[in-house]
Amino acid sequence: MTDYKYTTECRSCGNKYINDFLDLGAQPLVNALLTKEDLDKQENTYPLTLAVCGMCSLVQIRETVDPSILFKDYVYFSSQSKTMVDSARECVNKVIIEEKLNKDSLAVELASNDGYLLQHYMKRGIPILGIDPAENIAKIANDAGIKTLPEFFTTELADAMVKDGMLADVVHANNVLAHVADTNGFVAGIKKILKPSGLAIIEVPYIGDFIEKAEFDTTYHEHLCYFSFTSIDRLFSRNGLKITKIERLPIHGGSLRVFARKSSYWVDGSVTEIFNEEKAKGLELGHYYFGGFGTGVSFEQRVFNKMTKFWSNVHELAATGIVCAYGAAAKGNTLLNYNCPGRVPSLIRFIADSTPAKQGKYAPGTHIKIVSPEHFRNYNTKHCIILPWNFAAEIATKEADYTRGSGKFWIPDEKLGLKEWK
Repeated sequence: MTDYKYTTECRSCGNKYINDFLDLGAQPLVNALLTKEDLDKQENTYPLTLAVCGMCSLVQIRETVDPSILFKDYVYFSSQSKTMVDSARECVNKVIIEEKLNKDSLAVELASNDGYLLQHYMKRGIPILGIDPAENIAKIANDAGIKTLPEFFTTELADAMVKDGMLADVVHANNVLAHVADTNGFVAGIKKILKPSGLAIIEVPYIGDFIEKAEFDTTYHEHLCYFSFTSIDRLFSRNGLKITKIERLPIHGGSLRVFARKSSYWVDGSVTEIFNEEKAKGLELGHYYFGGFGTGVSFEQRVFNKMTKFWSNVHELAATGIVCAYGAAAKGNTLLNYNCPGRVPSLIRFIADSTPAKQGKYAPGTHIKIVSPEHFRNYNTKHCIILPWNFAAEIATKEADYTRGSGKFWIPDEKLGLKEWK
């Protein structure tokens, strides 16, 4: 298949010796939702393999699917999540005060999606620019008055922005660095478009939480890299950015919010704290990902055991009543396509999702139909598995009537397979 490449060198430091530690087999693209007509066609799948670099400690997948296939027509809308919007608003309000931004400033977001973050700057009178390659989503943002370029952020685009005098006081890049094949070019581009005193704010899911909680379902072809502080610090230093502060966030199962500048005379204590924490755990060393925390059980075996319990529990639930799922999220599709029994639609009746663009379509690989939340509320199911477990509280609150009746919400769990959400 010519629409993906197999990577043999580290995406960050170029080291030729990276070691595999999780093979998820052949997986469909998690956001390649199917129409009814697609169900009888051959569905493309791609290998999905996690590896770690012993030199810079970056965790990465081996496979790079053509980004134009992944991102040009996207079905994930950040504004659909209240958690995401609230987190963005809180961050923006703090940045405006601390960086003293005004009508002469410029706030840029890379992979700006539908403007979920930039809208908060716009409402405060701060000039904005979004950059996002998903043409359908960029159009929605532009229609809402949020200026968005429907392009990939590259060093060439960064050079064009500099030539046009479009230097930023703040550059946000939330949950996009993991999607980028040319990590060095992306970070170098951020440095180029920053003003001398500018601030870059990057959010990435944290590999420490990923390993400790066996969050393997956040692995998919869009996520090329999985960062520790150590690996992102080495990447930034290589490209002339200095990390000045780190915040730990609960979002997405555990994330890092990284603050970086072109130069700095002051570094927050949070940087030293996480550096020492990772060193004590040995997280910057390749063998951390194979050792099982002294249990003798590899990460790959932990994942296999988790999903064996998961599917066993789904069978048990299905024997007592109708089972459905909530949230047709990317992580849910990775989860359902790994070690699955082959007849998932007969076990899980449907997946409810609030995104209109997903409704009426079918989940890749498993072919479970995606329906509206209204359908979920009117259908008599006894058990509902929340696939985007990182938004479980938000979903359970929105659908509180479900548990006031006889329904039960469940989330994936390493020890139990499925754990009731209460």
